[in-house]
Amino acid sequence: MKTTDYDLVIVGGGMVGASLACALADSTLRIAVIEGREPPQAWPADDFDLRVSAITRASQRLFRRLGAWEAMCAARLQPYERMVVWDATGDGRIAFDAADVGEPNLGHIVENRVITRALVQRARAHDNIDYRCPASPQRLMLRTGHAQLWLEDGECLRTPLLVGADGAHSWVRRQAGIGIDERPYAQSAVVATVQTEQPHQATAWQRFLPSGPLAFLPLPEGRSSIVWSTAPEEAERLLALDEADFRAELGEAFGHRLGAITHVGPRAAFPLKGRHAKEYVKPHLALVGDAAHTIHPLAGQGVNLGLADVEQLAAEVLAAHAAYRPLGSLKTLRRYARARRGDNLLMLEAMGAFKALFSNDEPLPRRVRNLGLELVDHAEPLKQAFVARAMGL
Repeated sequence: MKTTDYDLVIVGGGMVGASLACALADSTLRIAVIEGREPPQAWPADDFDLRVSAITRASQRLFRRLGAWEAMCAARLQPYERMVVWDATGDGRIAFDAADVGEPNLGHIVENRVITRALVQRARAHDNIDYRCPASPQRLMLRTGHAQLWLEDGECLRTPLLVGADGAHSWVRRQAGIGIDERPYAQSAVVATVQTEQPHQATAWQRFLPSGPLAFLPLPEGRSSIVWSTAPEEAERLLALDEADFRAELGEAFGHRLGAITHVGPRAAFPLKGRHAKEYVKPHLALVGDAAHTIHPLAGQGVNLGLADVEQLAAEVLAAHAAYRPLGSLKTLRRYARARRGDNLLMLEAMGAFKALFSNDEPLPRRVRNLGLELVDHAEPLKQAFVARAMGL
């Protein structure tokens, strides 16, 4: 049986896993990335990915440092300059504008496949990164001094540090015996790419309905990506509608803010669930991104939290490597866990609270949230603090 030694093995070569590999590329570390599916390399010009991410300015800076941002810009992305949030059950409204904080934009809406392709291309361009795809892990053992990962073809990879970047249903997390705290939101997100009668104005729109938030995120060519969070049975009903009926219901739910919905592409739905790993690290093992935490998409912060994990873990690994400390020691890995767990938990709790408050149609919560939106909208220092947080600054 063949055994290959690496300084670091990353299971999961998507946005977060490939980012981590690229963040460690300018070092003498030998890195393996294990990914089961080849990322899309090409698609029709009029075809938009159903999954998009709201990339903060902080995440943009990371991608630029990794040398991947230029490829994303050359492919397709949409900056957004404003964010407007309002309550369907009252007059509460709040608007954020990049100009108010002296920035050109608040962030960018980017298709997930655009991000992944750019990062994977960068990872494959580095000599010290072995991007193994397709490759499937079969067995994991954490031993004294190292971790061992067996692949489907029988090869064993031995490493002082194995990182699980393999998503919400993480195989690594399960193999390591790490439990999770789950917070079911009792919602599914219906996603689609739509065209509206009026331009999106480079604005991210979000309307809070009693059943859940409805977001219109701006895309190039005047398109918008919708994320409509609602009860699972309602999501199934919406998917079953013909296009004309769906366009009519979507326009009504959005309050016709951008006029009529003139076109809807393919639709899909996925369940929403908050998850938080009970541990981020064990000796010789760390979790990043969705493998460690998932949150409600209403604030668009999911992938940005994962990229913040990447920056922190990469910094700890590089510092340990420079000081000749063991990369997989608990002392090294706990620095990462301490730095990230509190922030991620705070965001998880905040999104849960927002979801509970804004999905409640009782009179008192309705008055509280409408008053709260109005108060924040007129409190400039507070608004600027919200904007800075949302931008990752």
